[in-house]
Amino acid sequence: MSTLPSRRAFLTGTLGSALLAVAACSGDPAVPAATADATDGSAAPGTAVGPTTIRFALDWTPNTNHTGLYVALQQGWFAEIGLDVQVLPYSSALPDTLIDAGAAEFGISFQDSSARAQAAGAGVVSVFAVLQHWATAIGVRADRDDLTSPKNLDGLTYAGFGDPVEQPLLQAVIRDAGGTGDFTTVTLGTSAYEALYSGDVDFTIPFTAWEGIEAERNGTPMKYFHYTDYGFPDAYAVVVDGSRSWIRDHPEQARAFLGVLQRGYQLAADYPDTAAELLIKANPGAFTDEDLVKESQRTLAADLLKSADGTVGPQDAAQWSAFGRFLFDAGVLVDADGAPLTTEPDFGSYFTTDLLTAP
Repeated sequence: MSTLPSRRAFLTGTLGSALLAVAACSGDPAVPAATADATDGSAAPGTAVGPTTIRFALDWTPNTNHTGLYVALQQGWFAEIGLDVQVLPYSSALPDTLIDAGAAEFGISFQDSSARAQAAGAGVVSVFAVLQHWATAIGVRADRDDLTSPKNLDGLTYAGFGDPVEQPLLQAVIRDAGGTGDFTTVTLGTSAYEALYSGDVDFTIPFTAWEGIEAERNGTPMKYFHYTDYGFPDAYAVVVDGSRSWIRDHPEQARAFLGVLQRGYQLAADYPDTAAELLIKANPGAFTDEDLVKESQRTLAADLLKSADGTVGPQDAAQWSAFGRFLFDAGVLVDADGAPLTTEPDFGSYFTTDLLTAP
């Protein structure tokens, strides 16, 4: 989510270069043979498209949300078909901003970020769902026996990240649980977790497959209230956005890129340990706790990467519309002048599955 770009305290390490062209290398660690020809068909993964440079913007330092990209890079699958994929490291500019400005062709986004960018007129479109469901939840310390429902959060203190979606989302969940939705917010960014662990605040919204695991491993476990358990609509926590104009002008290259990306994420979903090792290998020195990376990847593979039919990447209008309608009703979808939209958008136009390879 887009709180989320500013809150992705996923990793402790960083990449040092301003522009990292990731060199492809293969065979180490070994990729299961079953994936060697896992994708082909149409103009996608196995089809050479000629030399093409594609810039891919990250939302944060490399982490398990990016594993499929790094799997494909490490295996040399992009290079095999003539694609020179350059990873643009996290910066102060959001990936959607870079894509809209023509400084990147694709990048990591979030359903709410993508919707807000498109509502404001950015020339981006969601082309791939990295995670099929929410990856965050309301997190409280596990030893808080007084907190058994979101309604217990009334009057307490929330450690937030400054994103406009946080407040209405939390209010909706708390009210759905029977509370009033009245609470105090302090914007702490990535310091929110430490504040929670120390007892200075009462709740925050961690990524359960990273900060949740990290908290458990550090002996400060959390318990969670999952949004959808209280009637809140599901959402694609992480998506890949692309440039509408670039995709229009380069349809074969776009389809080929997405086919290989899909192949990388399918391996990450089917073989999480192998994929985690490839992510670590691609980013030497970035991870201080490699077991945390592997446990995170296993959790994503088990719960969030695959759709109901076991594939990766698909999106549907129902999920886009349900959460999109909440954003519209909450008044957080604004036009280029900052005015709330007065007409609900056609959320079916905010994403496309046309570039994906059929299962």
